[in-house]
Amino acid sequence: MAQIRVSIEIPRPPQVVWDDVARLETHVEWMADAESIEFEGEARSGEGTVMRVLTKVGPLRTTDIIRVVRWDPPTAIAVQHEGLVTGEGEFTLVPTPAGTRFVWSETLEMPLYLGGAVGAFFAKPVLQWVWRRNLKRLAARFT
Repeated sequence: MAQIRVSIEIPRPPQVVWDDVARLETHVEWMADAESIEFEGEARSGEGTVMRVLTKVGPLRTTDIIRVVRWDPPTAIAVQHEGLVTGEGEFTLVPTPAGTRFVWSETLEMPLYLGGAVGAFFAKPVLQWVWRRNLKRLAARFT
């Protein structure tokens, strides 16, 4: 299991950041590892929304099934990963004097054929690097 947590300060109030991040279809614009998002059903936001996200990290590609399990405007979005890699993730928006601290936390499990716990150990620094870069791209949307 890989437990990953990255964060960045965004110089805008939480509601402004939320208004952008809550548009799930735009996540491909700032997540370099998310190539496309397709929604299952009519929901595009809120608890119960299900997305098929084509994800690419280096030479590895997979379709990640993501189900929104918590939608708490303007402070949090939590998801369940149901694809090849399973686990839970959460975006948390914390008000700060300078704007918003955007925190991205994930707990992910790799399947045995990707090395299980050993694969997760080696994937963790790669995913941290990718997600830190993603957060820089997100923050750049507000400058």
